[in-house]
Amino acid sequence: MTEPRRGKSKLVAERRYPAKKQAPKAQTQKAAPQKAKAKKPARSRRSPRKAPSSLFMRLFGGLFGWVFRLIWIVTSRVALVGALVLGIAVFYIYTTLPQFSDLLDGRARGSVTLMDRNGSVFAWRGEQFGGQITADTVSPYLKEAIIATEDRRFYKHFGVSPRGVASAIKINLSEGRSALSGHGGSTLTQQTAKLLCLGVPFDPKTWKNQTEYEADCRQGSLTRKIKEAVYALAMEARYSKDDILSIYMNRAYLGAGANGFEAAAQRYFGKSAAEVNIAESAMLAGLLTAPSRYAPTSNLERSQERAGIVLLLMNQQGYITDDERAYAKAHPAELSDTAEKRAGGYFADWVMGAGPDFLTRDTTEDVVIDTTFDQRIQTAAEDALTWVFENKVREGSKAQAAIIVMSADGAVRAMVGGRKLKVSGAFNRATQAKRQPGSSFKPFVYATALDMGWSYDSPIVDEPLTLSIPGSGPWSPQNYDRKFHGTVTLTDALRHSYNIPAVKLAMDAGLENVRTVAEMFGIESDLAQGPALALGASETTLLEMTGAYAGILNGGSSVTPYGLKSLRLKGDDTPLMGQDGGLGERVITPESAQELIYMMYNAVQSGTGERAQIPGVEVAGKTGTTQAARDAWFMGFTADYVAGVWMGYDDNAPLTGVTGGGLPAEIWQKTMEKVQEGLEPKPLPMIRPAAPPTVNPQFPGNTASSNSRSGDKADNVLLDLLGAIFGGGNN
Repeated sequence: MTEPRRGKSKLVAERRYPAKKQAPKAQTQKAAPQKAKAKKPARSRRSPRKAPSSLFMRLFGGLFGWVFRLIWIVTSRVALVGALVLGIAVFYIYTTLPQFSDLLDGRARGSVTLMDRNGSVFAWRGEQFGGQITADTVSPYLKEAIIATEDRRFYKHFGVSPRGVASAIKINLSEGRSALSGHGGSTLTQQTAKLLCLGVPFDPKTWKNQTEYEADCRQGSLTRKIKEAVYALAMEARYSKDDILSIYMNRAYLGAGANGFEAAAQRYFGKSAAEVNIAESAMLAGLLTAPSRYAPTSNLERSQERAGIVLLLMNQQGYITDDERAYAKAHPAELSDTAEKRAGGYFADWVMGAGPDFLTRDTTEDVVIDTTFDQRIQTAAEDALTWVFENKVREGSKAQAAIIVMSADGAVRAMVGGRKLKVSGAFNRATQAKRQPGSSFKPFVYATALDMGWSYDSPIVDEPLTLSIPGSGPWSPQNYDRKFHGTVTLTDALRHSYNIPAVKLAMDAGLENVRTVAEMFGIESDLAQGPALALGASETTLLEMTGAYAGILNGGSSVTPYGLKSLRLKGDDTPLMGQDGGLGERVITPESAQELIYMMYNAVQSGTGERAQIPGVEVAGKTGTTQAARDAWFMGFTADYVAGVWMGYDDNAPLTGVTGGGLPAEIWQKTMEKVQEGLEPKPLPMIRPAAPPTVNPQFPGNTASSNSRSGDKADNVLLDLLGAIFGGGNN
């Protein structure tokens, strides 16, 4: 019983597993799903070992997500609040912005335009504004040059350029500066906001002066940059792009007192901003970087080089072709004749002082002053001064000179106040320096004597003389040649500039009378009280002396030198001020004046002033040289004009080898020779004796007088030789 059971069991077993070797494969195929299911519990049994890592990841991921969401929430809220604040700020500024036209001229001060006697502009003072211009009225080249130079993406951004700021920071860092130092990346709109000082007007109660106000407007702090950006956004919302560009073109400072491109175009080129060509446009746009440095009136070559860079930018950005750039570079912009000359700086400064400050130096209006200035005569004076110092004065000499030319009625036609010619605000030696006139004062002594009855041929004795001066003791005047010439006529005494006859004549006519005549002729400086008055020991200015000589030429009437003919507001025809000088009261009789002119004519024909002779033109004049030759003068006139020349050192050092009849007379001669060109020669208003004056034979000294002339000429030859060797300056 037992065996069958085992056998049956075995049989059953074999039947159950008929292919034992394939059973695992079949089982694998069949049991695969079950096996996979069976592994799940196994994993769950291993999971406790990985739980710490998985929990950390979940915690970290959750924390990161929370922080990220927090940052996003905070940032978005801050950005929202910032945007809201920015929007409110922009909207507020937007509501405060004035009309576009009100922003075109924001000067705190006005300008003064000075016109010469022919109605041409020769100088400007103050903050010049040429008139309102807009982006569509100027030359298209100028508009393109500005954009190419300052903000090539001007028409694409919204007032602030993130790309420009990033680029500026990169450049600053690459050049070793801090991110915000140097290049600012400001757009043209931001620059306009700066020019407007963010809408803050000048208030004298807040700022000490205009300079301090402008410095505050130009500061470049981070806070200021942010304010400029906000203001720029408001401007972009309020005005069109062309409006903003127009404000910029009217407000930008371009050197030489020119505010705006219209004023600059007129100042430098004598034309409107609507007429400038490519080269001129490039030069004007180039000034924006550094107006004073690149101003063509300061350094034309430097300005032209800067314009070349602007031309390159215009070409690269497609505004001009290669040919146009090449032509503009080969034909750079040049200054107008008026701008090139920059003549009359000393004269312009002097005239500015003739009117009240509120209409000249401190004017808030645009003023036009018509003057007596003559640019042709000014050029003649400047050329003469330059020639003599270049050819007759040793190189490096610090000697100075001044020249004034005026008409017989006191109208000043030209003024040179020093060797530097293109100046403004410089010390004016023609009007401000008080120097001793020396023998050039003597005509006023002779004028007094002639008016009191003396005659051109009256005799006077040149002899040793000693006077007792109260408080000083005895004084013995000497002649320049250290000789005595006996009895001479007044004409000879003045012709050879003898000192002793002049002192004796002054004492005879009365020192007080001489002082009165000089003062009435216009010498207002304090005059010496003693007999040294006759020898020009007092101090005076070249302007006063020239005006006094004009009184002699016009027949004996005083004059007040003047340069201002009328002053009016720009655009008005009615003057606010009229002529401020001219003819005054009579000082000496016409007959006395005619005799004196004759005597001075002889001083040029055959006396100390021979170097002042002009072929074909009658000249009268007088030399002057002070003690130790600290001052050298030549004063004289033709029938048309009076001119005065002074030469000396600012520190009052003595000149070497120079007298009034030397270099000053040469400067005078070269000036007046040019002045007289083109004019019909006129005779001097003087007496014309049939024969030269001679001394009556009963008076001794004729021989001495004759000998003195040859001695005087020998002395002049010696002085000329010294002048040629030392060139008019100290070693």
